[in-house]
Amino acid sequence: MNPPGFWSNPPDRPGWQACLLSPLAAIWTGVTARRISQPGERVGAPVLCIGNLSAGGTGKTPMVAALMERLSQRGISAHVLSRGYGGRIKGPHLVDPLEDRAADVGDEPLMLAARGLVWVAKDRVAGARAAVAGGANLIIMDDGFQNPGLHKDAAILTVDASAGFGNGRVIPAGPLREPVAAGLARADLAVLIGAEAELQTTLAAWPMLSSVPTVAAVLEPLQTGLPMRGEPVIAFAGIGRPEKFFNTLRGMGADLIATHAFSDHHAFAPKLIRRLIAEARARDAMLVTTEKDAVRLPASLRAEVLTVQVALQPADWAPIDALIERLMAT
Repeated sequence: MNPPGFWSNPPDRPGWQACLLSPLAAIWTGVTARRISQPGERVGAPVLCIGNLSAGGTGKTPMVAALMERLSQRGISAHVLSRGYGGRIKGPHLVDPLEDRAADVGDEPLMLAARGLVWVAKDRVAGARAAVAGGANLIIMDDGFQNPGLHKDAAILTVDASAGFGNGRVIPAGPLREPVAAGLARADLAVLIGAEAELQTTLAAWPMLSSVPTVAAVLEPLQTGLPMRGEPVIAFAGIGRPEKFFNTLRGMGADLIATHAFSDHHAFAPKLIRRLIAEARARDAMLVTTEKDAVRLPASLRAEVLTVQVALQPADWAPIDALIERLMAT
């Protein structure tokens, strides 16, 4: 489902819908606070949670991918733990990027498994224990910041600077999983992802972000091997915020002649992809999608679609490295 428009209203003008839904938001807030207050289980290895405060895409998975590469370079055996949203396997299951499908393990775990060891488990504690038994000396928990089952030794929150925290209200009155102040109080670091102007706007609108160390970061596209500047492109995406991907392609110089936005984790039927391929051929255009969407495409049709990967680039790794060093010293 797409988020309602009033979720994106400014905090000082949240919309009449937000006001009407405020009693339900208060119930959500209370239930979440009680759940979070429960102690989580320890599993014998430090757990670093990459979470967020808003529903939808905020850059968690690119942050996890960047950490996997960084930790691998430092010789740290870090395993990723995911709930495997959209996958049928309950786990604990070590993702095999050659054998598993997105329908089995979820699109994000399958995408990340190309970079390192990833476990999916509906029971996060069981998944973490399996990771430790498999040799993990650090667990990167993808999402689950509001889930109390597994003890978190540290947490990094990702914030989409173009969206901030929306109207500042809790679900269903707004996009927040919990109040901003409550979430920041449990975080060790916040990574703000976006252009400089967006970062400054978000920091001005949410001065409470100064209560935690912050790191600026951008999502940069990786070279595809095919020139895009001036080339006609038809793009489609089923991610949290498809428009961000479309803007990335525009930034690469692509002549974006059509875009197709789908809900996050959309299951692409072969008939739909064939229609998109036919549209691209008829208009002599490249058909392009995201790395996350590519793993959900029918295998027989993937060669017809160009995948554009993006990588998260922090402006300064030092605060993140310091946090890792603290965790590994425990």
